[in-house]
Amino acid sequence: MLGGISCSLDADAQNALSLDSCRSLALKNNRQMGVAKVKREMARNMRKSARTKYLPQVNASGAYIYTSKQVSILSDDQKQALGNMGTAAGQVFAQMGLPGTDVLAGMLNGVGSGIVDAFHTDNRNMFAASVMLTQPVFMGGSIIAMNKMADLGEDMAANQAEATTQSTLYSIDNAYWTVVSLKHKKRLAESYLNLVKKLDGDVGKMIREGVATRADGLKVSVKVNEAEMTLTQVEDGLALAKMLLCQLCGLDVNKDIVLADEDNDQLATEIEAMAADIDSQERIAGDNRPELKMLQNAVDISKQAVNIAKAGYMPKVMLTGGYTATNPNVYNGFQRSFAGVWNVGVMVTVPLWNWNDVTYKVRAAKNQMVIASLELNDVREKVDLQVNQCNFKVNEAAKKLRLATASTARAEENLRCANLGFREGVMQSTDVMEAQTAWLQAQSQKIDAEIDVKLSQVNLQKALGTLHE
Repeated sequence: MLGGISCSLDADAQNALSLDSCRSLALKNNRQMGVAKVKREMARNMRKSARTKYLPQVNASGAYIYTSKQVSILSDDQKQALGNMGTAAGQVFAQMGLPGTDVLAGMLNGVGSGIVDAFHTDNRNMFAASVMLTQPVFMGGSIIAMNKMADLGEDMAANQAEATTQSTLYSIDNAYWTVVSLKHKKRLAESYLNLVKKLDGDVGKMIREGVATRADGLKVSVKVNEAEMTLTQVEDGLALAKMLLCQLCGLDVNKDIVLADEDNDQLATEIEAMAADIDSQERIAGDNRPELKMLQNAVDISKQAVNIAKAGYMPKVMLTGGYTATNPNVYNGFQRSFAGVWNVGVMVTVPLWNWNDVTYKVRAAKNQMVIASLELNDVREKVDLQVNQCNFKVNEAAKKLRLATASTARAEENLRCANLGFREGVMQSTDVMEAQTAWLQAQSQKIDAEIDVKLSQVNLQKALGTLHE
């Protein structure tokens, strides 16, 4: 039987989740981490898209047009004159007395009608197709600024992913140590319940022997009920805390997990100084905090937005080339077949007057840059304040731990003396209950102090931007 219990304990120890394993699970399964990963991929694609603006663009287009009238090269009077030129010539020849005028008139009328038919365009059904190549030469610096913005956008996405990582680790650490704290408090509540139950049994014996009153027994019974209620509350809190930790780790919320530090009697020892110089800590935070990096990215992006707006003042130069084909063939008497022509050229656009539209855009972009700079300075000051506060909390947690450890030792000695005095009949049950309550409070404060040490260190690491897996 003992061998089976030993094997069970060994299995629990092997399956216990350490803080590092919880962190790995959270980073792997956290949905926000997945969102951050997709955003980085999106920013990478936007950067690749911006690079293509340097390259020539090739576009193909096609069209079909049906018109109610066809294009006529000859006017109606010209058509009539050509169609009747033989008749007119015959009248002239007849006046001159020349023979065979009727035959000559018919021949000339046929020639004129042939000329009119030759100028028939037949373009009511028109087809067109073209392939056009455009190569930007100078776009006022807008393409360069756009590419810099894309690079900054990718950098910002990476910083956002880092911020999400640190936030996830921070949540995991808090949830982990909360479970550990409640697990220790559960054991403490169980120990306290056993103490008051033992006292309740001792007082019951004394009541039966007539050396204690029923009122003494009722006082102890009330303490037993309070201890049972406290244990129930701790168990409920522990169950909820484990559910939250499982949710953060991507596990089934109803999974009964065991943590590696649950049975660690010494959760925290004296804190070693993480960084003695506050100024150096502020510099570390300025270099590592992803939030500050993202705001700096925003400032740099706003500067490039100003450059893009200023490009509206500049001329734009592009090289063009292409091939255009039409049907009817306008290059061969409107023949019903496709035919085309190559073309190359230079297109220059010079802004002359736009009612100060560009000026307003430049001013708006500069306003946005000022806003981004102010936000960066504001957050930087808040980060410096946060670093100082976290240092204060670290020192405070260390002091509380030392005091709580000393208080626990005194409470244990006080409880030992109270139990001894009660057994020897020189102390009352109320004295023992007071000693038990003081012992419970001291032990609880020690657990809180140990957890505060852990969490204060986590808070300082997050404030410095050094909270990594």
